[in-house]
Amino acid sequence: MKILVTGASGFIGCYVVGQLLRAGHDIVTTSTKTELLSDNVLHIPCDLNIERNDFYELFRRPDAVIHLAWQGLPNYDELFHIERNLRTSYYFLKQMIESGTKNINVIGTCFEYGLQEGCLSEDLPANPNTVYGVAKNTLRIFLEQLQKKSPFDFKWIRLFYLYGTNQNKNSILEQLKSAIKRGDKIFNMSGGEQLRDYLPVETVAENIVKISLQNNVQGIINNCSGKPISIRRLVEEYLKNTETKIEFNFGFYPYTNYEPFAFWGSTKKMDSACSNNVCIKKLL
Repeated sequence: MKILVTGASGFIGCYVVGQLLRAGHDIVTTSTKTELLSDNVLHIPCDLNIERNDFYELFRRPDAVIHLAWQGLPNYDELFHIERNLRTSYYFLKQMIESGTKNINVIGTCFEYGLQEGCLSEDLPANPNTVYGVAKNTLRIFLEQLQKKSPFDFKWIRLFYLYGTNQNKNSILEQLKSAIKRGDKIFNMSGGEQLRDYLPVETVAENIVKISLQNNVQGIINNCSGKPISIRRLVEEYLKNTETKIEFNFGFYPYTNYEPFAFWGSTKKMDSACSNNVCIKKLL
């Protein structure tokens, strides 16, 4: 099975490519950067923002697409998510679908849920309150409408929070690591009582691949742990597990106004998709 991975040099992309390599697939990757790329795949550099009419041929007629490419994060309220990223992703995916790729897997975000709290299941109506969330949710709606005219298998994989090597330096654990490395005595942060849903990036990538290589469970699928953890506990456990020390200054920063205080994802659909071993074996 030939699989195209966009955004392959990104934080998540390099782990997804690694999972696919271990499964023995024929992989084509694309990205605008070359960091973190594997030497064991066919890489075709391409800026998807530049319109062209031969994406399908350029990427060697893939059977499936795992679309991770999305620029500008973590700037959640910049208009380029709508003005550029939304348009770019839809144009690219529409062309791939109409040219022959019928297994489409796109990364969504928990920001599509907006300020809804508690355990968030896929049947909840989206209510995004950031430009990023609006752009992602609109792309999903566009693709669902396209699916009515040009049928294809469609999985919209909503990510929650994750951590791991090579993550964006603005993430909480990367900021903590940098502070420890500098020898800081105090780490300023929020009160830390907000509840979030975290997974290691290796598990996130494994779930993406399993979801993408099956077609029995489609539509929106959360990619999450289903287990809420406070930010305070997250950072304290990091110190414990790494046997490092720093003093936390809780309450230095206010809580964000674009995220709900306590939310996590339902894993029911994900568990069903990831345990769909019969379908996965057929595609391997």
